[in-house]
Amino acid sequence: MKFFIATDHAGVAIKPNIIAMLEQRGHTVIDLGPSNADRVDYPDFAHKLCTQVLADASTQGILICGTGIGMSLSANKHTGIRAALVHDAYTASMARAHNDANVLCFGERVVGLGVCESILDAWCNTPFEGGRHAQRVAKIEV
Repeated sequence: MKFFIATDHAGVAIKPNIIAMLEQRGHTVIDLGPSNADRVDYPDFAHKLCTQVLADASTQGILICGTGIGMSLSANKHTGIRAALVHDAYTASMARAHNDANVLCFGERVVGLGVCESILDAWCNTPFEGGRHAQRVAKIEV
């Protein structure tokens, strides 16, 4: 799988660990920034990532800020993006299985590295179930 990843200043510290975890699992990761902890505006990076994910439906995105809330709100403004704010493996799994989420959002200040690893495993190993869920997901795109 190919992932795009972006953060704001509050997600920069954990980003290298997330990239390494994904690459160790055989995934390709494209870092869209920022490269340091200087203050930036999270919507700018969310929009940059969503544009990339929408350009290639075979990709997914990961957005990290302090809580994940701002990134998820910004990402979900894009038609075709289903950004899920997750806090653990269960919410990550359900976001994929029931909502066909294509952008994973979480907060650096909310989850630690061990939880991040379980989130990534759940996200990457859970397929969309389709069926009754596909009908519901289709209703999101109005």
